[in-house]
Amino acid sequence: MRATTIHAPFDVRLSEVPDPVISKPTDAIVKIVAGCICGSDLWPYRGENKITPGSRIGHEYVGVVQEIGSDVRTVKPGDFVVTPFVASDGTCPNCLAGLQSVCQNIVGIGSNGADGGQGEYAKVPWADGTLVATPAVPDDSLVPSLLTLSDVMGTGWHAARAARVKPGDTVVVVGDGAVGLCGVLAASRMGAERVVALSRHEPRQKIAREFGATQIIAERGDEATTAVMELTDGVGADAVLECVGTNQSFETAFAVARPGATVGFVGVPHGVEVPIGRMFSRNVGLAGGVAPARAYLPDLMADVLSGEINPGLVFDLELPLDQVAEGYKAMHERRAIKVLLRP
Repeated sequence: MRATTIHAPFDVRLSEVPDPVISKPTDAIVKIVAGCICGSDLWPYRGENKITPGSRIGHEYVGVVQEIGSDVRTVKPGDFVVTPFVASDGTCPNCLAGLQSVCQNIVGIGSNGADGGQGEYAKVPWADGTLVATPAVPDDSLVPSLLTLSDVMGTGWHAARAARVKPGDTVVVVGDGAVGLCGVLAASRMGAERVVALSRHEPRQKIAREFGATQIIAERGDEATTAVMELTDGVGADAVLECVGTNQSFETAFAVARPGATVGFVGVPHGVEVPIGRMFSRNVGLAGGVAPARAYLPDLMADVLSGEINPGLVFDLELPLDQVAEGYKAMHERRAIKVLLRP
């Protein structure tokens, strides 16, 4: 089978790899219908994260179950499934508490026998605790939105939940990538009165507005902070969603948070210094981390299938799998928000 492998910074390839096989009774094999490139995939692509040459990459996909192990009960061959980006057994204390992203038995897709998601097939460990099937095979037009539920929509939702967004709030979203845009959608769905998106790029601004942003601020750094403060009469935001993971994005997030606010962070931190002194003096909280996408999947899937939300708008470029290298380049150069891949 073909799958995407990474060999060095800026070197991803479509390679021939062994077909996945059932090795444990809790495994399932999924034929991938659509996968995608995540913003977090760009960290190793740019050389910011350690690379194991030749390893598979990718962790977001939807597909059709091809084969199941003898212990699998919740899905069957022929089911269309969404695969959360972290596998989970569904039975450990962390899973039962709704924190499947820190399952005691599985670290994440891409480890512990799981495969990368930018390929033709993948083996999923702990299928019963991980996979979520749609009631019927969906129309192809729903595939992009269902694909976001494997990561970015659930991650944006987690940012809003962690920030304790509530009806009537003023929410600031730092980051205009796919996660940030989904954070805008989540805050709007949770009843925020004002959702302020920080974005300098017109195509991303357009999607932010479609997702419920009431204001767009194009400035960055101190100028962005000044603009938010002017907008909120010097008070700041009731909740802030940090969806980037850089020190600058964290600085902006805390600078625009009002006393008593919470910053919900889901951007993978790189070189971040948390301002403990500022948090203490202004009673600003910090919560978040790796999103338990599996916990949010059933409700978000129902919203997608009913047409209540259309997070698939974040995909602005679709490519065949054999052009995956171009997809990475397009996202790295910010010519694309998020790339959908079809095997």
